[in-house]
Amino acid sequence: MNLQKITFSLCLGLGLVACGQSSGPSVTTAPAAPASAAPAPAAKKEIGLVMKTLTNPFFVEMEKGARRAEKDLGISLKVKTAAQETSIEQQIQLVEDLIAAKVDAIVIAPGDSQRMIPSLKKAADAGIKIVNIDNRIDAEALKQAGMKPIPFVSVDNDAGAYKAGKFLTEGVTAPTEAAILEGIRSADNARLRMEGARRALLENKQVKVVASETANWEIEKAYEVTKSMFGKHPNIKLLFASNDMMAIGAVKYLQESKKTGVKVVGYDALTEALSEINAGRMLATIDQQAAEQGYQGIALANRLIQGSEVPEVTLIDTKVISASK
Repeated sequence: MNLQKITFSLCLGLGLVACGQSSGPSVTTAPAAPASAAPAPAAKKEIGLVMKTLTNPFFVEMEKGARRAEKDLGISLKVKTAAQETSIEQQIQLVEDLIAAKVDAIVIAPGDSQRMIPSLKKAADAGIKIVNIDNRIDAEALKQAGMKPIPFVSVDNDAGAYKAGKFLTEGVTAPTEAAILEGIRSADNARLRMEGARRALLENKQVKVVASETANWEIEKAYEVTKSMFGKHPNIKLLFASNDMMAIGAVKYLQESKKTGVKVVGYDALTEALSEINAGRMLATIDQQAAEQGYQGIALANRLIQGSEVPEVTLIDTKVISASK
């Protein structure tokens, strides 16, 4: 009887010990599921910027504006430039390269207003958005190619050159000969600048335009053309150059030939031109805000990629820069 009590007590004690080890139902915990991987960041949209050249400081400034837009907008910018402003075939190939790279948009400052259209149509047909800056693509040629108007960012080149011509003729009260250095004649901005300057010059009845020749936007070409102009018309006193590069070439000739009393106005507000103005060798230049054109071109392309509507034309203001302004 005592043995049975001891056995019962021992079993009861063991049972209590066991119960003390678990105060509730047994719970099986499943192993924690691995944390799901964070979604990959969306790839940046790619925009190609095709410019004429980087030998002209105007386009260096344009790229700076475009790079600022790249940073502000969080896009990836591919900058492509031809060797010279007359290298149209190279520009066409650069567009073809960007099509092959499947960029989302192309922003182009074309060297020619018509010859780029077939490659731009190919880009548009591939779904690539296009923005035109600086020199405008020919609207009628676009229409004939079956393309819609391309958003355009620039200045009113006619109005800017008109301001230059009016500044040149201020105070002219006696018969005076004038000349114009034109850009590439197949470029729309070159035509507009020539027309605007010529109109302003001829509004002064004392002024006669005796020469208007192309120097293809280039310094050395402008030097030679200016030399030829003065060989035929040694009494030229007013000279409008459709960009600062040509103005600098003209000033170089005037300095070397020791010709004095010739007023020269350029177009672009390059640092080199501002130095010539400060030195008294140029009268003025037109500031067309190259960096802002680059920035706005990229900004419009980004909006097109996002499916937003953009204005067909965006004009940036121009102003005369001289020693007195």
